[in-house]
Amino acid sequence: MTAGFAPSTLSLRREAQVRPVEAAAPDRLRHAGTSVRVDGIIKRYGGPGPAALEGVSLAIEPGELLALLGPSGSGKTTLLRVIAGLEIPDGGRVFFGSQDTTDIAVQRRGVGFVFQHYALFRHLTVFENIAYGLRSRPRAHRPKEDEIRRRVERLLELVQLPDLAKRYPGQLSGGQRQRVALARALAVEPSVLLLDEPFGALDAQVRKDLRRWLREIHRETGQTTIFVTHDQDEALELADRIAILNKGRIEQVGAPHEVQDHPASRFVMSFVGETARLAAEVAGGEVRVAGRPVIAAEPGWPQGPVDLCLRPWDLTVGQGPGTLPGTVREWRRTGRGTVAEILLDGAEAPVEVKVTDVYEPGDRVALAVGAARVFPRG
Repeated sequence: MTAGFAPSTLSLRREAQVRPVEAAAPDRLRHAGTSVRVDGIIKRYGGPGPAALEGVSLAIEPGELLALLGPSGSGKTTLLRVIAGLEIPDGGRVFFGSQDTTDIAVQRRGVGFVFQHYALFRHLTVFENIAYGLRSRPRAHRPKEDEIRRRVERLLELVQLPDLAKRYPGQLSGGQRQRVALARALAVEPSVLLLDEPFGALDAQVRKDLRRWLREIHRETGQTTIFVTHDQDEALELADRIAILNKGRIEQVGAPHEVQDHPASRFVMSFVGETARLAAEVAGGEVRVAGRPVIAAEPGWPQGPVDLCLRPWDLTVGQGPGTLPGTVREWRRTGRGTVAEILLDGAEAPVEVKVTDVYEPGDRVALAVGAARVFPRG
């Protein structure tokens, strides 16, 4: 991480107060966006074991904000580095628009990077950091100094740091440094913006506010953006679409509501959102748990042994046939009401369910199921 003063608690609180982006961003900051396509990407790092990427194909639309979401080791950062040109694939091709960029050096791909740990030059001011990419161009392609100054000033306004141009990175909070890093990446007008866990090192409240701010920046610039994250909330809040990776393969690509409400696999169901999973059986048009019918089976559901997967918001405390028994592990008040942490009989992990009554740990309850998903037992 960039060395410098650690931001105080007060500075972090101030950083959380990110202002909405002004609607009238300068036209020159608006970007048409470039499509990106990867076809059958394979990447191995040598030695035994599975490939880091195994036949990954994905298309990103011009101006789209796409999240690469997955656990550690899923291949999301490797895929981002292949797109950037920082890694050479062992198979497959990368396209920016109609151009095959697989064998084009990273310096010539026109990508902008923002990393988790900022990578700012400590000896340069904020202004100089943002201007660095422009001033480093060959003389024939370098803008005049007046144009560089105008562009940097516009970007400082866009990232809401117009008064900090003369400060050094060590004098900024973590959130401010990350905004400088984004401005520097945008200064060179990249064809594609790549973000690798951009908010991972920041305080939780700062991270939340910067997510909202980044979404507004994206609306203003129209920049094709691909970002890596392991944070489901971050992906669901920010992305137009999410590509979920697991063990070097894409499990599902879709809009946030699609991957959350219509998961394509057991892994997606469990990874995107809290889930209770029970051993069940589909037979005779019913889903049965421990031999008791719980809900009606939907057309197309697999027959026989299945995993019944339930979201907390699809469960309510109830009585009568079709309910699932469980034990209260904890009851507490939150800013939005009261919740009980309930472990259903036969489940591996508890789920939080909104409740209206007061419960004690150990209380037995029954939960009615509003909706569910099933996957073949594996």
